Amino acid sequence: MESTHAWKPELYDQKLGFVSSYGKDLVNLLHAQPGEEILDLGCGTGDLGYEIQQSGAKVFGIDYSPSMIEQAKLKYPQLAFMVGNAADFSLARPVDAVFSNAALHWIQNADKVIACVWDALRTGGRFVAEFGGKGNIDTIVDSICEVLSEYYGIDGAARNPWFFPSIGQYSSMLEKQGFRVTYAVHFDRPTLLEDGERGLHHWLNGLAADDFFHGFTDLQKTEAFDRICAVARPKLFKDNNWFADYKRIRIVAIK
Repeated sequence: MESTHAWKPELYDQKLGFVSSYGKDLVNLLHAQPGEEILDLGCGTGDLGYEIQQSGAKVFGIDYSPSMIEQAKLKYPQLAFMVGNAADFSLARPVDAVFSNAALHWIQNADKVIACVWDALRTGGRFVAEFGGKGNIDTIVDSICEVLSEYYGIDGAARNPWFFPSIGQYSSMLEKQGFRVTYAVHFDRPTLLEDGERGLHHWLNGLAADDFFHGFTDLQKTEAFDRICAVARPKLFKDNNWFADYKRIRIVAIK
C-alpha cells in the first residue's frame, strides 16, 4: 500500500531530529561543489538542504507533504522548496546531483522514483541517497503487527507503507535504469530515540500512526502504543532509552 501518512513538522523537528542529524554524514558523501545545482528529494523541513547550501551549491527541495514544505520555507526562506511526488516529478533543466535522506523507503514504486531521478540528472550527474534497507526496524514492525493482530484483529502487514530493499535488489534496479553504482553499503545503525521512556511513543506517533492505526481514536492509539512498547521492550529498551533497530542503505550512482 502507498502511505497515507500525515506529517507533523513540529513533532518531526522536536522529537525526530535524529533523522536530519544522521543525514549530515550523507551530505559529506555528496561532496557538493560551489555553483552546482542540487535537488534535495524528500527534503522534509529543509535542514539538510541548508547544510548542502553551505558548500556554495544551489539547492532546492521537493517533498510530498505540504506541511513539511511550509515549515521548510519558514525555517530557510533563502532556499526554494516545493510540494512534489518523488515518483512523479520533472525539472525544467537537469541538475548536477539528486540527494535524498530517509525518504525513499516511503515510496513502494521505487522504479518510478529511479526513472524520475534519472531524467532529473545531467549526464555524469550523481544520485546520493540513504534510506531504510532490508531488515530495517524489524523488531518495531513485528511488535506493531503482533499487537494489531492479537488485540484488534487487524493484518498489520497489509497496512505497512514501507519499502526496505536489499542492497542487491536496489542496485539492480538502478543498473537496469542505466545508472553505474559506484558505492553501496547496507549497515546496522541502532538509533537513540529522544525523550527516554517516551521515545518509542514519539516514534510511533510521528512515523507509524496514520498508516498502521488508521481509524483509531487518540485513546486507542495510546493504548496500542503502550502494548507495542511492552512487546518491543526486551529487545529495544536499554539504559533507560529506546533504540530503534535501524538498518540503512547508502547509494552513490552515476548517470
